[in-house]
Amino acid sequence: MHCELIVPRLFAEASGARAPSLELLLARGRGSTGAPRSLEGWLQEGFGLADEPIAAGALTLVAANGDPAEACWARADPVHLRLAHDRVIIAPGAAFALSEEEAGALCESLNRHFAGILALRAVDPLRWCARLEAELPIEAASPLEVAGRDVDLSLPGGEAGRRWHALLNEAQMLLHAHPVNEAREARGEPAVNSLWLWGVGRAPRDLAAAWRSVSAADPVALGYARLAGARALPLPESASGWLEAVAHDGRHLAVLDLLRAPSALGHAAEYRECIEALEARWFAPLLAALRSGRIGMVTLHVPDAGGAAFEAARGDLRRFWRRPRALERYT
Repeated sequence: MHCELIVPRLFAEASGARAPSLELLLARGRGSTGAPRSLEGWLQEGFGLADEPIAAGALTLVAANGDPAEACWARADPVHLRLAHDRVIIAPGAAFALSEEEAGALCESLNRHFAGILALRAVDPLRWCARLEAELPIEAASPLEVAGRDVDLSLPGGEAGRRWHALLNEAQMLLHAHPVNEAREARGEPAVNSLWLWGVGRAPRDLAAAWRSVSAADPVALGYARLAGARALPLPESASGWLEAVAHDGRHLAVLDLLRAPSALGHAAEYRECIEALEARWFAPLLAALRSGRIGMVTLHVPDAGGAAFEAARGDLRRFWRRPRALERYT
């Protein structure tokens, strides 16, 4: 059994957290590098679609048991834009709470306003999909990838970018005076004052299933798995639960996307706590399973860190001369 883990932003912060099992796997494993990628870009390549758009909207709908058919979909996630000195920056949905009732009311108003242009569907309160009536060939990163950046520098260019910008300006004007946002501001909560369109495209075809199963909370990963014919499973709390849920042979992928939000939002204490939780719930049990022979190999991918990957088989653990290093040494 080959266990593969993808952990975006693992080396993004010098948290001071110690993770002995993770540090040992990194030290004893065989390392490689490649081109840096986002989580979505890494998955896109992993399913054999490197030359196609990342159709996050359609994939999210597939993960929610929806049917994107032949339509063009986008993710249209609710975000909060705020002024920081002389620039406007984006705060993704991970930075605030939004109820199902609020999301439903906002989507209903936007759908009335944009009838015949786009139709929104809230897969969950912070993940919205939009069916686009006309093609909008833009490439924009997810809100977590552009969090804290100058919005103007993150906007797509060209004619499609101008259409994208005009559409968002209309949405911002409607959202500004919406009763949901007036109530949120009265409670001291961030207003949902914009959408962020990204992941535009049609549901991909002819995917290559590299893994027998994909376990994730991320709907893009689950959408890829379903379309590729792999088992799409919810992410368990721990590696022990994961090993019980999957077949005991073949390749299996777990998407451990706990660190992107605290890293993007600058929440250092939460980032450190997530590292410690990953060590206790995932890396320590997997190291024990590798030592006992229950699994044959562990591969850890950190796509944003120069496409780094670390592959360790049971025999590699005997390379005692390769001493573990603190995680800060990999940043």
